[in-house]
Amino acid sequence: MFVPVKTKDGQQLMPMHAARARKLVKRGEATPYWDNGIYCIRLNKEPSDRETQEIAVGIDPGSKKEGFTVKSESHTYLNVQADAHDKVSKKVAKRRELRRGRRSRKCPNRKQKKHNLSNRNRIPAGTRARWDWKLRVLSWLSKLFPVTYVCVEDIKARSIKRAKKWNQSFSPLEVGKQWFYSQIEKKWQLLTLQGYETKEIRDRLGLKKSSNKLSETFEAHCVDAWCLAYHTLGGSDTPDNTDIFCIAPIPIKRRCLHREQKSKGRKRNRYGGTRCLNTVKNALVRHTKHGLLRVSGHQNGKLTLSEINTSKQVVLQAKEKEYTILKQLNFKYRDATTSQT
Repeated sequence: MFVPVKTKDGQQLMPMHAARARKLVKRGEATPYWDNGIYCIRLNKEPSDRETQEIAVGIDPGSKKEGFTVKSESHTYLNVQADAHDKVSKKVAKRRELRRGRRSRKCPNRKQKKHNLSNRNRIPAGTRARWDWKLRVLSWLSKLFPVTYVCVEDIKARSIKRAKKWNQSFSPLEVGKQWFYSQIEKKWQLLTLQGYETKEIRDRLGLKKSSNKLSETFEAHCVDAWCLAYHTLGGSDTPDNTDIFCIAPIPIKRRCLHREQKSKGRKRNRYGGTRCLNTVKNALVRHTKHGLLRVSGHQNGKLTLSEINTSKQVVLQAKEKEYTILKQLNFKYRDATTSQT
């Protein structure tokens, strides 16, 4: 296992072995900290060398699950399996439905505006959320490791034959992909491979891919991500690290004008929001009895604390003296260790 390393001025260095990191922390030469479930250290003195090797991130996009692998020529540092962000389009459709319904009732609503989005260079909300989630994960990984290359498995939309207006250029998949590539090229060097090329690399190395795409194993998605990173930098033809780290986007309920269903007295209460009693929702807290939890809501003037990796509520009305607020979480995470078969 390797630990991400950062200097006092914030520069990412090459990861070091966990045993060496523990020695530096024990001697007071480094300070440990956690970054969304990943154990890291920050050096308290000037490092002997600031030179870094080339590190590549392989990305295997998917409709339900996605794979990310951080690898150098010598070692595989991290395998991440992320749940896809696929629920925004339904929320946008529901918001439009509620907005139109309010126009026929005596309640606050805006007037219908002229449709002026047809000729704008914009990305649909659902498409933007899907590809922006991949970019957020990639930006998080670049804060842990000195990433140089990003290799993505290129996916293409099927074009309809004999279509006069519909083709690949109008597909949300193609639009989102091109936007994602343009954002990558601003910070890293981009490489792409077709799906059949990834399969050829996997077959040549003797690696197998699981048919169960929803399983939390290395063979589900991270094996293709590892092959993409291996194609970029080379190295050993056998993965030296098959443990995976599973993450998922936090389902934040944005502020709505009111609830969909009426409550007592035929009233519609306000709903949602990103803050709970002057505390950012999904903030990481340390409870005196239950350990690490996250803020998920509030009730009767007190915070509600839930588990980090699920939505299960642990403490309904937490007292201020029982917890300490640490930092804000960017996503839900959990460990899933596997072995290569």
